[in-house]
Amino acid sequence: MLNELLRATRAHTLALAAPLSGEDAQLQSMPDASPAKWHLAHTTWFFETLVLEPHLNGYAIFDARWPRLFNSYYESLGPRHARPQRGLLSRPSLDEVRAYRAHVDAALSDLLPHAPPEALALIELGCHHEQQHQELLLTDILHAFSCNPLLPAYDTAAPRPAAPPEPSWLRHAGGIVDIGHDGASFAFDNEGPRHQTLLAPFEISNRLVTCAEFTDFIASGGYREPLLWLSDGWAAVQAQGWQRPAYWLEDGSVFGLHGVQALDPGAPVMQLSFYEACAFAEWAGARLPTEFEWEAACGLPGFAQAVDQAWQWTRSSYAPYPGFRPATGAVGEYNGKFMVGQQVLRGGSLATPPGHARPTYRNFFPPASRWQFSGLRLAR
Repeated sequence: MLNELLRATRAHTLALAAPLSGEDAQLQSMPDASPAKWHLAHTTWFFETLVLEPHLNGYAIFDARWPRLFNSYYESLGPRHARPQRGLLSRPSLDEVRAYRAHVDAALSDLLPHAPPEALALIELGCHHEQQHQELLLTDILHAFSCNPLLPAYDTAAPRPAAPPEPSWLRHAGGIVDIGHDGASFAFDNEGPRHQTLLAPFEISNRLVTCAEFTDFIASGGYREPLLWLSDGWAAVQAQGWQRPAYWLEDGSVFGLHGVQALDPGAPVMQLSFYEACAFAEWAGARLPTEFEWEAACGLPGFAQAVDQAWQWTRSSYAPYPGFRPATGAVGEYNGKFMVGQQVLRGGSLATPPGHARPTYRNFFPPASRWQFSGLRLAR
């Protein structure tokens, strides 16, 4: 089972990068994004550094100079190349990075039949970590392509128009609810410990806010009315000149992975910051759900578009659950140290690998981020 997960995950990353030229794979369009080539190498560095070096006798590191290039933020694992400068790494080449992946994949195949339990756990973590980077590879290349005046398509296949469910409110009775992962299968450490939370009765929308609904917000002057906005959000609107979601074009079309397309009124609105989501909710006479309300409600009959359309901003700051302790060793740097200044998103998106998301999954980004496939669901 783990062998199949590893094989499929590693193959899918290569398939996502296959449409990209060497020049495409080199692009870094902003400090928060990374080149596709770096994603290919970093996910490989993870397995080499955390799995193979400590657990495979006689393993020969592919290139002793590379860990500095492809370490992301693991302070305990040595120095790193600065994140905003990853696009300057023209060497190693894309072909050399592919050879690196093949070298590490072969070594993982050698290790798997006799890997100790701690190595198997790290391999499973590495697969889920790589799935996260698969989504980032797509969001990052989309941002890079959006900076190109030609607005090239990553995938030329035209998307199918969306048919959203009829809107309705789903009621949750509130009370004491169990929140967090129960430990029965894989989860990231920030999804636990499972604990109880008290919720007041609430209602939540059965579906995500659509492009048509957000168009109405724009037409009503939503981006010009400061009373709808959080203070930092209004400052961002003024400083950045926001007038519409990221990748919405002045002629009413939208840029996405499939290139420039006509706006689909029924599709969920995406590429929103937390600030835009909050302003829309205020305009609509509603609010964003907390992450605990979202998790408690996602199993209600009629709860649609949970994990395969757009990540959904919540009103919850990214913070540890009661009793949370980071994992020991380097992997303890994976989630816990980012628990400040960020908002939780729940669900999943059209770029999330199938099977990666689950009801307890906690995504997180700074509130001004609008380059992800992020939308919103209303509550009241």
